[in-house]
Amino acid sequence: MAANGLCSSKTTTGSISSPVQMVNTIFSQPMCSSSPISLALPKMENLGDMNLTRQRYGLGGRTRDDELENRSKNDNLEAASGDDQNTSENRSSKRKKYHRHSASQIQELETSFKENPHPDEKQRSELGERLGLDIRQIKFWFQNRRTQMKTQLEHHENLLLKEENDKLRVENVSEKEAMKSPICNKCGGPAILGEVPVKKHHLLIENARLKDELNRLGLLAKKFMGKTLNSIPSVVGNSSLDIVVGRNNFSGSFDPALSSGLDFGNRVSNGFPVGLSSGPVTSLTNVDASFDKSLLLELALAAMDELIKLAQLDSPVWFKNLEGSGESLNFEEYKKTFSSCIGLKPGHFVSDGTRYTGVVMIESVTLMETLMNVDRWTQIFPWNIGKASTFDVISNGMGGNKNGALQLMQAEFQVLSPMVPVHQAKFVRFCKQHAEDIWVVVDVSVDTIFDGLRGTTSINCRRLPSGCIVQDMSNGYSKVSWIEHIEYDENVVHQIYRPLFRSGMASGAKRWVANLQKQCELYSAIMSSIPSVGDNSEIPPSGKKSIAKLAQQMTRSFSTSICATIHKWEMLQITDDTRILMRKGNGIFGEPLGVILSATTTVWMPISPHGLLAFLEKEKARSYWDVLSQDGPMKQILHIPKSPDLGNSISLLCANVPIGHSNMLILQDTYTDSIGSVIIHASIDTAKINAVLNGEDSANVAILPSGFVIMPDCFPHSGTECRVRGSLLTVGFQILANSPTIAMPGTESVDAVKSLITRTVRGIKSGLLRC
Repeated sequence: MAANGLCSSKTTTGSISSPVQMVNTIFSQPMCSSSPISLALPKMENLGDMNLTRQRYGLGGRTRDDELENRSKNDNLEAASGDDQNTSENRSSKRKKYHRHSASQIQELETSFKENPHPDEKQRSELGERLGLDIRQIKFWFQNRRTQMKTQLEHHENLLLKEENDKLRVENVSEKEAMKSPICNKCGGPAILGEVPVKKHHLLIENARLKDELNRLGLLAKKFMGKTLNSIPSVVGNSSLDIVVGRNNFSGSFDPALSSGLDFGNRVSNGFPVGLSSGPVTSLTNVDASFDKSLLLELALAAMDELIKLAQLDSPVWFKNLEGSGESLNFEEYKKTFSSCIGLKPGHFVSDGTRYTGVVMIESVTLMETLMNVDRWTQIFPWNIGKASTFDVISNGMGGNKNGALQLMQAEFQVLSPMVPVHQAKFVRFCKQHAEDIWVVVDVSVDTIFDGLRGTTSINCRRLPSGCIVQDMSNGYSKVSWIEHIEYDENVVHQIYRPLFRSGMASGAKRWVANLQKQCELYSAIMSSIPSVGDNSEIPPSGKKSIAKLAQQMTRSFSTSICATIHKWEMLQITDDTRILMRKGNGIFGEPLGVILSATTTVWMPISPHGLLAFLEKEKARSYWDVLSQDGPMKQILHIPKSPDLGNSISLLCANVPIGHSNMLILQDTYTDSIGSVIIHASIDTAKINAVLNGEDSANVAILPSGFVIMPDCFPHSGTECRVRGSLLTVGFQILANSPTIAMPGTESVDAVKSLITRTVRGIKSGLLRC
């Protein structure tokens, strides 16, 4: 992780003129790879205009020619209505007003048609006066011209389909002939029957696939760009399937009147084809070689369609939470409107769906690059994601950005408590640009349709279409609308945390947006020229970046010990309230060499999360829980704010310790948002911290952090609503048990870490009663 941290750069802060440019500069460099408000993304009025390629070839969705045909029919109805009012007069008028247009009139009409094939009544009247024609003549000429254009286009499409049909027929015949007389590739002679079945089986599958494509193209020609296709219509080329992005696989009713949110306006997205190999997956050893990647794109397209509609829809699919922390999904209405694209929910799973919108200090393109890079994605969400990896990059995107990028991934989603096992999911992530300033990223699980992943862990979580819609703002910020829709096994979650999950606060959309906002504020703060508070000596920019990188390294190590992720942990002891694990440190990448013990516990505290955080931050109250403060309060010698909000900072503390330990300092990282708070601290040698402050790389600074996680304790209230009745405090400690030559820690080390965590919890409870 250190290699992807906040490494030093030659870029100076003097050339950065705004906080947003600071954030985007850091995200574009090999660093950690990167005021919630209630905003509604404007309404999207025309989903059919979201893809030029789909309109051109008619592959799904409402096409332009469908609209031409409908408008032509409406024009005819209007004409018929007028005739009914005075039939005899109109009939005689038709006979008298028959007129052949002149060449100049036709040329003028053709020019007007190119500019606007559907002129309104005022435009028809102006055009008629200019050409000396009656308004009805203008109207009928445009109707006939639209019909002529449609006929020509239909004829052209039929020729293309006929040509493709002939090519497929020839290929089919050649494959059949080859199957009748198989040849051995090694000797050139006739193949033995035992060598044929596998190849024959593959040819039969490919033949069936081509027939299916031909049938779908035939249906397309019959309905002339209709949209009632059950699967993605694909154009078979010489060596690839050019699958048009933007197909609408929405299988429910959609009422534009319900729309509230995204504003795509009348802008047309820059549609594009994504070229996928129609052959087997070869770059991924864990994937069945016969699996067709186009199935993943089909699933991703269906998921993106659903995500966009969920971002638009308002009540009754969504209802606002009483505490104003976003919106929750109404699952009864959701089932009426959508059909699941990943199959039925397992019987022992429960659903969680939330939506939240906020403003983030980052540009959309930079955020897309971060979300499509697994290392940067895990670093910008250190509290949400444990271990993550990319199985296969199916498409890198087009045009030099992530437009059309598609990749197969696996991740462990976490809540920092030993009482909540990580949620493991396998999914595809798809990124698409829908307008010049609007991007969409969607995740959807693949475990129900993709059995080719081998050697991976079991699945206890499924991601239904989840992700974010990002729209650039004029000030360089982005408006992010996040939707998080998951199904998970509730039986593995401790009962004390279940109300928190049901409310959406544990893993909902608001938590993702809040973490994203704070991380972007951190990157802006460490690049700013504002001096740090403490010893009145200004830290150089490289020093601020190095200390922030070390704080993130500390955060990552602490999260790993709490959730038992990334490293290979072994269970030593587990009780109702305490879990003790061990692993071996390798002595590199910020780890000490030897056996590392981790002890964690979660306890309930009769105080609000805000009150508990204030207590733990008090210098005078620190003596209740910190053994290094027994001889007197800690002295703060450095303070680096990470955001405008109080409680988000990196601090350096000096402890009043015996003379033999006077060379140690305490590095503390504090994070808080509207959902929870984290305090992490670790002892560091004075010489090493001075080197980091001078800009040296912190990757190899050995550190074993401990700390606290504060989450609200909820009890159910009004469905998915919850009322806070206290705090859930998770305490975690890490210690170096013994020398590297000893494989297992002794009982003294295990007893010591158990005693340490028990004494800390007891001291906090005692301090809360006295303060």
